[in-house]
Amino acid sequence: MKDLLGYDRMMERAIRGVVREALAVAASKGLPGAHHFYITFRTQAPGVTIPDRLLAKYPEEMTVVLEHQFWDLEVTEDTFAVTLSFGNKPARLTVPFAAVTTFADPSVQFGLQFKEAGADGSQAPAAEATTAPAEAPKPKAKAAGDTPGEVVTLDSFRKK
Repeated sequence: MKDLLGYDRMMERAIRGVVREALAVAASKGLPGAHHFYITFRTQAPGVTIPDRLLAKYPEEMTVVLEHQFWDLEVTEDTFAVTLSFGNKPARLTVPFAAVTTFADPSVQFGLQFKEAGADGSQAPAAEATTAPAEAPKPKAKAAGDTPGEVVTLDSFRKK
């Protein structure tokens, strides 16, 4: 039987709400304790706004880390925007939640991995909650120096 109510879309919105709420807490109160976020998103997704220099370097996907140095985090119903430093140059990023492919908070071994929409626009199945290893693995490659707010790959969090 065909799902006429669209449960996959409902689940997708609900689970992306976890990301929205975590970012909203960080925007209003800062990151409590050791919490920090790894957020991977599709750079070519509709509504994503990043500087051309970053788009040239990350034409498909980019991961940002919100930990010690990030500024002006704003969260709306559909997007988040944040200023980060890349090579000691500030950059404002605006990312729709629909563009996020992975969200992780290694401090509490929490992660979400979102499925991309199929060719027909359907979601298959919405998202998966994952658990990181007891000790968060070190990123395999760093893309923006050793300063907080850097871009890193999250291959170790992704299911193969």
